[in-house]
Amino acid sequence: MCNKRFTYLLFFITIAFMAVLSSCQKDSDVKENSALKASIAADSAAISSPGNFLAAAGTLSLTIKDSTYVFDASKDSIAFINVHDDNDNTKRYYGITAINKEHTMSFGISSSGYVHNDKSGDIAGSQFLLLPGYKKPGFQFSLSKYSGQKEFGNIYIDKYNQDSVLAKGTFHTFLASDDKANAPFYKVEGSFDLKLK
Repeated sequence: MCNKRFTYLLFFITIAFMAVLSSCQKDSDVKENSALKASIAADSAAISSPGNFLAAAGTLSLTIKDSTYVFDASKDSIAFINVHDDNDNTKRYYGITAINKEHTMSFGISSSGYVHNDKSGDIAGSQFLLLPGYKKPGFQFSLSKYSGQKEFGNIYIDKYNQDSVLAKGTFHTFLASDDKANAPFYKVEGSFDLKLK
């Protein structure tokens, strides 16, 4: 039941992030006007609330089933997020969520607790979505809601919010291609090196 809550939390965070960023996606051919600037400023303020940062540069990469996928903050949207439950201050989560410029690929990963330099944490939620038309047929991988899975992986934060570094580290997790009890699991390995400017 607890793993199901983590998956729902990550899904909610990813959907909220994608909705916010859909209007402020990095795109050079967008016409500048005062209404658009006001909208972008409002969206940026929502993402840039305390503890939440939109990466200005850097990459996040992940490998699953012998394929590597890369998000590039110079064109895609990658955010480092910190979330807490207002009703229970002991429930805190941090993680990374990313969506590519074309909105055909998204990834999110989270862990519980507070984030800091040299931090290792167990994976609380993760999901990788790839829509049809991006190099391969579409698919979805996520943490299973079934308790048979003993390990969900680990995220290691080498550096966090230090000088121009937003977050740098590595992760691995195990994602299922289906929500059935006997769905196969795949190991996902990745790294991130995100900059604030």
